[in-house]
Amino acid sequence: MSVIVVLLFASISVAFLFLIAFIWSVRNGQYDDETAPAIRILFEDAPVAPKEEKLSKPVEK
Repeated sequence: MSVIVVLLFASISVAFLFLIAFIWSVRNGQYDDETAPAIRILFEDAPVAPKEEKLSKPVEK
């Protein structure tokens, strides 16, 4: 029976910590940007410049 009490206390503690973390993230503006994720897929990425390959000189014997 004491194991159930310990597990109950542990699970309530973890749930409370997750609730505190969620409230903290909402107050710090983690979820403020509502439009950008929905339209981000429509924007093209900036083109990546091709790497210049170094041409090695042929080895003369």
